[in-house]
Amino acid sequence: MTDSTDPDLARGLCAAQASISPKYFYDRLGSRLFTAICELPEYYPTRTEAGILQACLPEVCEAMPREFTLVDLGAGDCRKAAALLPSLRASRYLAVDISASFLQQAVSALARELPGIEMHALARDFTAPWSLPAQFLDRPLVFFYPGSSIGNFTPGQAEAFLTRLAAMRGGDSPTMLFIGADLVKDKATLEAAYDDALGVTASFNLNALLHINRVLGSDFSLADWAHRAVYDEHHQRIEMHLVARRDLLVRWPGGERAFSRGETIHSENSYKYTEEGFGSLLERAGFDLRGHWTDPGRQFMVGLAAVRA
Repeated sequence: MTDSTDPDLARGLCAAQASISPKYFYDRLGSRLFTAICELPEYYPTRTEAGILQACLPEVCEAMPREFTLVDLGAGDCRKAAALLPSLRASRYLAVDISASFLQQAVSALARELPGIEMHALARDFTAPWSLPAQFLDRPLVFFYPGSSIGNFTPGQAEAFLTRLAAMRGGDSPTMLFIGADLVKDKATLEAAYDDALGVTASFNLNALLHINRVLGSDFSLADWAHRAVYDEHHQRIEMHLVARRDLLVRWPGGERAFSRGETIHSENSYKYTEEGFGSLLERAGFDLRGHWTDPGRQFMVGLAAVRA
């Protein structure tokens, strides 16, 4: 659950460039909207990554420790892990995400499909410092972080996040990481992926305002805002913004912010990597890259890494 007293939320809204954390996308409705985004023709990452995962799965299975816990970060509806679990030797599946009710429902459904694997749901905001409960540290850990969600962090934040993962240890084997990263490509493909013709991504972006209204007690009106997605070639990142359609004032208990027409709230970054750059990021965080795989068009990368001995 999101902390309703989170001081960073009001502080971000009042900054010169207003911003919110992408975690506010993921209430119950937002989680369902993201599941729909993954089905869109413009949104290549999900289907491209799925193809890579199936192709590299035999090699990955050979590298896995015995009787390990698969920790699925940002698990959502758990479908990505569900496609891998029958082949992996995981004895426990731990799904981690911020939307508690949506996550529990997804894990319960998956447990009925795969009754032979111990399954748990853990509601956490893992964008902040966090740790795994001691009950999950009795077996080797393999973190699964698909979908290029690592791109939501700045490079510095990504390194700090991965360093925290590298410090977690379960059982007597080095912690491993199975991760997806979106690669640098042409501007048109990237912008279409984040601004689809059907408007699902726009709804996903706008829904964050409804979530913030509940958390902060603010009075955002969806009719006052529009979705924008642009690729910043210098920083190699997609930026998503909410754009004020008119001059307006947003209020909440203890604060307010005036927005001019055209002013934006920066709601998400999605950094793109080169294969070499992502490998270097993993190394700086304490991981050794054991293998990596891409699609024929080199649009996306999946890497398998282990904590450096």
